[in-house]
Amino acid sequence: MDEPINDLVTAREAAKLLEIKLDTLYAYVSRGLVRSVSGEGRKARLYLKADLDRLRARSDAHRGHAPLAAGALRWGEPVLDSAITAIHDEGPLYRGFPAARLAADGVPFESVAELLWTGALPPARPEWPAAEWPLDLKAFSDLLGAGGAPVGVMAAVVPFLALSDQARFGAAAGAELERARRLIRALAASFALPRAPGRAREALAAPSIAQAVCTALDLPRKAAARQAIDKALVLMADHELNASAFTARIAASAGCDLYTCVQAALAAVQGPEHGGACDRMEALVAETGKPERAAATVRDRARRGEALAGFGHRLYPKGDPRGPPLIAVAEALAPRSLGVRIASALVDAMRELGHAGPTVDCGLVALCAALGLPPGSAVGLFALGRSAGWIAHAMEQRAAGFMLRPRARYVGPPPQRT
Repeated sequence: MDEPINDLVTAREAAKLLEIKLDTLYAYVSRGLVRSVSGEGRKARLYLKADLDRLRARSDAHRGHAPLAAGALRWGEPVLDSAITAIHDEGPLYRGFPAARLAADGVPFESVAELLWTGALPPARPEWPAAEWPLDLKAFSDLLGAGGAPVGVMAAVVPFLALSDQARFGAAAGAELERARRLIRALAASFALPRAPGRAREALAAPSIAQAVCTALDLPRKAAARQAIDKALVLMADHELNASAFTARIAASAGCDLYTCVQAALAAVQGPEHGGACDRMEALVAETGKPERAAATVRDRARRGEALAGFGHRLYPKGDPRGPPLIAVAEALAPRSLGVRIASALVDAMRELGHAGPTVDCGLVALCAALGLPPGSAVGLFALGRSAGWIAHAMEQRAAGFMLRPRARYVGPPPQRT
């Protein structure tokens, strides 16, 4: 067996891990349940840790831990080791750095992405090289139609990028980082495709991802707009094992290339229970109509027992720390914007009536209203920022070296006799 030495343990270590006696361990070996190898330069044998972990999991299930394992997939206990992001009362911590603090300090999105990928925070904004489109922009834009939502456009673009990259399989770490940078640039530039494909090429050469978004959407090229988008992308960069990140990890564990991992994540984020929270918040603002209606909207929803999208997060019982900073930015950018005023009024009404505070979805919708962006833009920014985290999770899962394949606890009918 060509097992790394750190995957082999001594007999005493094996017995301690399984909480058994040495005699029981030797019995497991004789029955073929645990494999062992000769220790180098000594008579003692070493035991394969993968076999021990499998036995431990089986033992836990037999002792009644299976319900715990099943519950872990429902906002329960952690199921994977990860060094990328921790969930904390002050918001997500990227490799130990509070995301809210990084955003407040003006750390650029590119630096945060590199932090997630490599574990090191660059001292200045990294220079990501310009990218090229492997497709006819006008023809692709005609195929999409003028009404394409940003996240759907991203999902359409990624497969074409993959097909044009013949070296995407089995890439070395350095090449994969370059591929990640080019991919995120293309996602940012894709905001232009439904309405003005000509701007996409200019966006690919922009000095930053935030500027690429401003160029693609033809926003006023003011520092305030660029900084606001940068802040939003930083706050969205990762959020531990959410549905889209976990999907990216599953694809990576199966050996998929980077494009396919991001494509899988984009498919998950389009679900109404994930990225759809932004769309529901946009609908709530439209339903409210004017700031004066905010309190009535909240009361009517409460009377009907309906939750308000954009408010309350299960991981942050004291409030989502990512929402208020974005709302503050939106109010500073466009205090007279109707959408911003409605979102702010909803926040005030929820607080005054003792309900949950705003989430990052509320903040993104308020920011997009301040920038005058069309419906669907909030989840687009969500996906663009989160792409950094998807790539980080894909890379980490590859390095872990195992395929994600949980077991199901069968609860169907017993075997049938014919």
